[in-house]
Amino acid sequence: MTRSLQAVAYTRPSALESSPGGGRLGLETSRGATPRGVEEHPRFFAGFLTSPQVASAGLLAVADVARARYFQRQLAASLDPVVTGNGDRLRFESFSGCGGVYARLDVLEAGLDGGEVGHGTTNVDVNNPLREALSRIGSDDPLHLRVGPDEMAVTTLDGPVVEKKVPLPDRWLRGFAEAQVIAAGFDLRAELPASEAVRFLRSLPRSSARGASRGARWVVPAGHVLRPTTRSVPGAVCLPGPERLIALQRVLRYASALRVYGPALAGGAATASAWEVVLPGMRLTLTLSPEASRGFSGEGGVLDALAADETAEDAELIAVLLAWEPRIDVGDLSASSGLPAERVRAALVRLGTSGRVGYDTAEAAYFHRELPYDAGRVERYNPRLRAARDLVGAGAVVLDGVLATVTAEDGHAHRVRDDAGVLSCSCLWWARYRGGRGPCKHALAVRMVRRGAVSGQAEVLVDGGVR
Repeated sequence: MTRSLQAVAYTRPSALESSPGGGRLGLETSRGATPRGVEEHPRFFAGFLTSPQVASAGLLAVADVARARYFQRQLAASLDPVVTGNGDRLRFESFSGCGGVYARLDVLEAGLDGGEVGHGTTNVDVNNPLREALSRIGSDDPLHLRVGPDEMAVTTLDGPVVEKKVPLPDRWLRGFAEAQVIAAGFDLRAELPASEAVRFLRSLPRSSARGASRGARWVVPAGHVLRPTTRSVPGAVCLPGPERLIALQRVLRYASALRVYGPALAGGAATASAWEVVLPGMRLTLTLSPEASRGFSGEGGVLDALAADETAEDAELIAVLLAWEPRIDVGDLSASSGLPAERVRAALVRLGTSGRVGYDTAEAAYFHRELPYDAGRVERYNPRLRAARDLVGAGAVVLDGVLATVTAEDGHAHRVRDDAGVLSCSCLWWARYRGGRGPCKHALAVRMVRRGAVSGQAEVLVDGGVR
């Protein structure tokens, strides 16, 4: 697994302080993107939380996911959660160390009182002393929240005094991109009231001592309850690795509902799903990969968008129009850019590979953020994409109507069939996953050739001739 070091620096540690008029929670920010450009320590909010206990529990749940590995547990450093100011809300996001769980706490306008919400994205310091302090909040006394440095910190501190360096797996970064692509295909499948939500979530198994997964389960909505089933049936929702929902336990006593999102099931294969707890003025969502042993990074949902040259150009145009919106309307972007809606969606997928957009299942819409990572990393370290480009560059693709032959490096020929835009292949990858984890490198190479996606290609063989 390729790793790099992500360095985050703060002017001082985040802290929860007591004061006569109520507590003061100061969350320190690192270097981040804003509408004014990159700032060392941006400030996004200064005001009160309407439900301090709930917000504290939700923030701890996001931090729990950031430091967790739900598969093959081992000690590992975690990256501090990411915070985004979208003008009307604050979003706190994290990804598990194993790459299979994505968490997001949305503190909505109703959860904030006083003070304007800024725009931008950065990491926020959640240290161990802060976690302990947040866990001891026992009442809803007024709690002032500051996200970013206060005026004294800006004027008196010369530079960062707290720096953290954590290993950052490339598959972890790819997971952010894949998770939003997968979530965009979800629909609301069930909504449970508070009492049933608590009963259901508390009935789920905890992880074993060795961290082994109990595998995928399925549940069927029946009125306002979820009934377990031993297999995938029409209307069912997959619950892959139910012990991975453990972070939701922190907020259960404040829940007003549980919403479940997922794709329409086709066949018995496990699928990803999203589990959202509705809270006073907030939402906490966990998105689970199809298997506990299977991180989001290998799902392949972004490959088609990365392979098309026109998508790269479209993404550059769409990026200018995002404007840190909390809810991105594809129709509005289509009208503003002059691009068809499908090309706008493909551009958003590509932007998601560098962390520039996320997807909110509750609102069925993308949102703008700017993760502080190398924009080219996801494409550069995607092995299937690199392999497909190599095949095309080597002239290994021969088109013959709806069929194509791709000659691999070892000389073995694979047949790729195009059935109304859906590609299948004779290779072992396709036989194993049947398209469930994106296209294989051979199908992707064929799609590149058909689109003319690889610039500088000298020739493409068609029916034995040269075009």
